[in-house]
Amino acid sequence: MKARELISFIESKKADEKISAIYGKENLEAQRQRYLGAVAEFISNYGDIEASIFSVPGRSELSGNHTDHNHGKVMAGSINLDIIAVASKTDDCVIKIKSQGFPEDVVDIKIYKTPNDADYFNSSALIAGMSRAFENAGKKTGGYVAYTTSNVFKGSGLSSSAAFEVMVGNILNYFYNDGEVDNVEIAKMAQYSENVFFGKPCGLMDQMACAVGGFVYIDFEDTKNPVIEKIPFDLSGAGYALCIVNTGGNHADLNEDYASVPYEMKSVAKYFGKEYLRQIDKSLVLDNIEKLREATGDRAILRAIHFFNENDRVTTQADALRNGDITRFLDYVKKSGNSSFMYLQNVFTTKNVSEQGLSLALAITASVLGGKGCAYRVHGGGFAGTIQAFVKIELVEEYRRVIDSAFGKGACHVLRIRPDGAIKVI
Repeated sequence: MKARELISFIESKKADEKISAIYGKENLEAQRQRYLGAVAEFISNYGDIEASIFSVPGRSELSGNHTDHNHGKVMAGSINLDIIAVASKTDDCVIKIKSQGFPEDVVDIKIYKTPNDADYFNSSALIAGMSRAFENAGKKTGGYVAYTTSNVFKGSGLSSSAAFEVMVGNILNYFYNDGEVDNVEIAKMAQYSENVFFGKPCGLMDQMACAVGGFVYIDFEDTKNPVIEKIPFDLSGAGYALCIVNTGGNHADLNEDYASVPYEMKSVAKYFGKEYLRQIDKSLVLDNIEKLREATGDRAILRAIHFFNENDRVTTQADALRNGDITRFLDYVKKSGNSSFMYLQNVFTTKNVSEQGLSLALAITASVLGGKGCAYRVHGGGFAGTIQAFVKIELVEEYRRVIDSAFGKGACHVLRIRPDGAIKVI
């Protein structure tokens, strides 16, 4: 249908069932207005032409903190914050994407077929990379115009960039491949785009969780063919909300902190002639502590121990969700958080020990939720940014009030785990 017909369709509430399924009935009116605003912006940029609406969620890492880069196991979930796109197929080879708050990206995919380091870290490189990945897989590509808006806030560990990459592929999938490309494959294409064209050597967890949806268990022992399992579990039905707390920490100058984690883990593996920790056993490390202390330093050993234990925790948590055991799952969320704090040591940077927003948020959370059947841990890469808490629904408002009073109004984001990943909505 044409764009103005989309507006009428949404205003008539014919899309309410789909919108409610994605975001929850409590968010229906706000999302309806968001969709109407996106279509209006599309018309302003590209006219009243045939159009469709797409959605790709952000993601939250639920367990497996800093394990994927050493071929470990992770648990992630898609959330009801997302990027939506109003898009229209064109008859040329140019992709134009106008994202809210940013200049329009214009990419001629017939010309831009190889990486260009001058375009590293630009969204145009991600678009070109996704198109190239589709071609490499023998899939069809072509041009389109799109207007996007996202409420996946940046710097939150919720993967706004991965959601954008997957969205580019999501639109190519439905416009040129009848929606037949599996979302797992789109996620792998997105990783290729980010690695090769964007210039960032990321893992696959972010893209996979955004594309697949729901709770996702991933084993990266074979990174070319990771084991991926979508586990059906209704967190809201179990009586819990996922809260992400943005502490407002400064992410500047943290690259060295982030890079030190995989480097130190791999230094332990290297001592035994291996490339990464998944290739060795924890017992080998424990049997050689004295020599490792001299060769790698104590923190590297602690981080290696975290890796081995965290891998086991992810396995246990996946089993708990399969069996519908939320209590056991949450028990291991807390164990993961404690390990990240004590062994992985990614809750604050030693460059600025006076700023410990994550530590403070965890302390406040423990004071409010401790002993009440909830769980909490550092979220994402750590050092600054966000924590996550699994909060009983009846405690959410109290928790939000306390957190917002400490870190500012809107610091506590109350989320759902949404069952669907990359989809065409209308």
